[in-house]
Amino acid sequence: MGGTAQAGPGAPLRGDTLIREMKRARVRHVLSVPDLHTSRGLLWPIATDPDFNLIRVCKEDECFGIAAGLTYGDQRSAILIQYTGFLYAMNAIRGVAIEQKLPICMMIGLLGKEPGVDPRESKRLGVRIVQPILDAIGIPHVTIETDDDAPHVARMFEEAWETSRPRAILIGGRPEAS
Repeated sequence: MGGTAQAGPGAPLRGDTLIREMKRARVRHVLSVPDLHTSRGLLWPIATDPDFNLIRVCKEDECFGIAAGLTYGDQRSAILIQYTGFLYAMNAIRGVAIEQKLPICMMIGLLGKEPGVDPRESKRLGVRIVQPILDAIGIPHVTIETDDDAPHVARMFEEAWETSRPRAILIGGRPEAS
């Protein structure tokens, strides 16, 4: 079910590459808590891009109700959170995304993941358990670490909308500013 695009000699993951792929997937709304880890390379550029509506929330679980409402209006959104927020929001993920069978896409940052190391082999417990949890709850996922992996982003959004089921994109590196 899950896939990992293994980091190799590819270019570092850049925020503008992720943004390009999100646009290619017709994402217009980005839901996120304030996050210093992705701010410079991803959130700040999204906040100033007229093609996006950045919706900042106080807690990660709030993202899922908003994303659900947007899907009912045929609007695509991306939920951009760290793995700690993913773990915190499990009940909302279960009750909204999974049980209501909605095309909700989560982009989950694996803060502290070692470059080139499979997340399941990470020394950080929180990073190590994300993929097994996604597998257990039936959410297909892919891990991206370099710009070469970026095309998986648009594909996962398309799959979510084709199947009306949630998807997860695990971001294994800190998106660099351009």
